[in-house]
Amino acid sequence: MNGLTVVCVSIVVFLAAYLGYGRWLVKTWGIDEKAVTPAHRFEDGQDFAPASRFTVFSHQFSSITGAGPVTGPIIAAMFGWGPALAWLILGGIFFGAVQDFTALYASVKNEGKSMGMLIEQYVGKAGRRMFLLFCWLFTLLVLAAFADIIANTFNGMTKAGEPNVPGAQAAMISMLYIFVAMGFGCFIRKVNPSGIVKFLAAVVLVIGMFAVGMEFPLYFDAQTWRYVTFGYCFIASVLPMWLLMEPRDYLSVFLLLGMVVGGVVGVLVANPVLNMPVFVGFEVNGKSLFPILFITIACGAVSGFHSLVSSGTSSKTVNNEKDMLSIGYGAMLIESLLGVVALVIACGAASGGVLPQGTPFQIFAGAISGFFQMFGLPAGVSACVITMCVSALAMTTIDSVARIGRMSFQELFTPSEGEEAGPIARLCMDRYFSTVVTLVLAYILCLAGYMNIWPLFGAANQLLSSLVLISLAVFLRTTGRKGWMLYVPMTFMFVVTMTALVMSAYGIVTKLGTGNFVPMVDGLQLVLALALMTLAVLVVQHCGKELAGGKEQAARVTAE
Repeated sequence: MNGLTVVCVSIVVFLAAYLGYGRWLVKTWGIDEKAVTPAHRFEDGQDFAPASRFTVFSHQFSSITGAGPVTGPIIAAMFGWGPALAWLILGGIFFGAVQDFTALYASVKNEGKSMGMLIEQYVGKAGRRMFLLFCWLFTLLVLAAFADIIANTFNGMTKAGEPNVPGAQAAMISMLYIFVAMGFGCFIRKVNPSGIVKFLAAVVLVIGMFAVGMEFPLYFDAQTWRYVTFGYCFIASVLPMWLLMEPRDYLSVFLLLGMVVGGVVGVLVANPVLNMPVFVGFEVNGKSLFPILFITIACGAVSGFHSLVSSGTSSKTVNNEKDMLSIGYGAMLIESLLGVVALVIACGAASGGVLPQGTPFQIFAGAISGFFQMFGLPAGVSACVITMCVSALAMTTIDSVARIGRMSFQELFTPSEGEEAGPIARLCMDRYFSTVVTLVLAYILCLAGYMNIWPLFGAANQLLSSLVLISLAVFLRTTGRKGWMLYVPMTFMFVVTMTALVMSAYGIVTKLGTGNFVPMVDGLQLVLALALMTLAVLVVQHCGKELAGGKEQAARVTAE
């Protein structure tokens, strides 16, 4: 099988899914183009701020497209490219894109409320608090893992002790991105330029930042970059959306979409042969296809984190309800395409059914860099561009996670209607205090290292998707909308992720008494794994009761 066929067929399938299944969902649930969206109704210049469709799409796509769509498919290729490709396509269309769009839809239809607050409205107070605690713990894992990825990417020295020029250049460009984005945000806010002017200004700024960054690289060590990364997370969490995150995501989306287009065009030109078997077996290197495949490929197929972006930040900036399909459903399908491209590139670089040496990012970056050089880009520039793209994947995710983690912590202590917040609750609801608590605990986890955090993060991420799907099913049923299309995804993901978490917890427990158990690493992971499983069961129990009694709840909501 050649890569050209796989990519072309995937593009056609994704496009058909968007025009067919996506539009069918819109028609089934209903869109009101004349409705006043939460961005307009509650505009506060902080979290609620209406933005153009492409601006919100840029934020959504930049935030959800982290390390997953590149890392997951390449690792999953050990089972053969067939199972990985099937999960990317089917999962992306019927699981991930549906979840992302439905979460955005439900939030916009409910005053821009986050998933936790939606659960309180349709499930109850206990369900809300358990879900928010789950979300907050999950954001700690994401912050820790991605901060470590960023720090190691920007590290000024390689393991061999040589200068890491592409990493140091990308670090400087990333720092410029922060300050330039704020200036760009002020420019948009005050001048309100046309779409063409905004686009041209963004292109000029991106080229300028690359030119300066490549000329003046920053050679700091990994620990310094950890401090800088968490400092950036604090700023991104507390500043208004329009001032930093939205303009940064707008500037970053050109890099990310350029990487996707570069990968697709590269495959079209090179037409690599997939040098991996279609199917290797149900067990490879002691790992079974079920549940490992569906945990390994998260972003690109379905990721619970995406729903937090859809309902936590994007829903508060949607200008018109008609924009939701491209933002929620469309952004996910493009991410799935990136996953397909990463899979094809890795399998094309394989030899004799064996993937090249190196991390998934190194495999992918090497191939994309080669494509860029094929188009005439010098090797040094190409290496810097692809390193910057990789870092942008993580940076545009971690700032959204910091904000969502802060909001989850605040909402955890927010009193329900008719209740009054005490002094401790008021402190925990403070924007700055909640941000500091979230980032400090995430930093402690970060010290365990990316590789120790990622397995638990993957399982927790997929478990979150099952909780979100069942919660959204409750919303759809209680508001009189069809929700049967969520039943299979929510059940499948719950079984898969609970199986993976039980296996992970069992593996940690077996280390006890062997001398390999590290309390600050294994102990913390075990506590988190058990906490996540317990919270998940309780949330499903509460949502299941409401889903079973959906007709009575629907009548109550209608009456109210």
